[in-house]
Amino acid sequence: MDAEQFQRIAKALADPRRFEILEHIAKQAEVGCRRLCGCFPVRQATISHHLKELASAGLVESRREGQFVYYRTRPAVLDAYMTELRRRVDMPALGTKSVDAPAGPRATRRKPVAAKRA
Repeated sequence: MDAEQFQRIAKALADPRRFEILEHIAKQAEVGCRRLCGCFPVRQATISHHLKELASAGLVESRREGQFVYYRTRPAVLDAYMTELRRRVDMPALGTKSVDAPAGPRATRRKPVAAKRA
């Protein structure tokens, strides 16, 4: 995954409404734009803008049928993003063993401090 696509995906996922839309699409095989408009308290133009951003990032793809447009997620793109994110922050993938941090003064856990009452 190139740096430009990585940034587009990160930007697309950073918007809370856009992330909600992606989650909604991911729960189904395919969702029509019209149906999405009924699921969120925003105008159709706003939904269209969010879908355009998700498509530009490669997270969803569209299919036109007459005047209707249907969207579905692209799980392989999200998987590639997650792999790249793990690589960039040097985290092991889920299900693999991680190397423990060296023991030392910072390795010990402190007990949470109770909040003071007013």
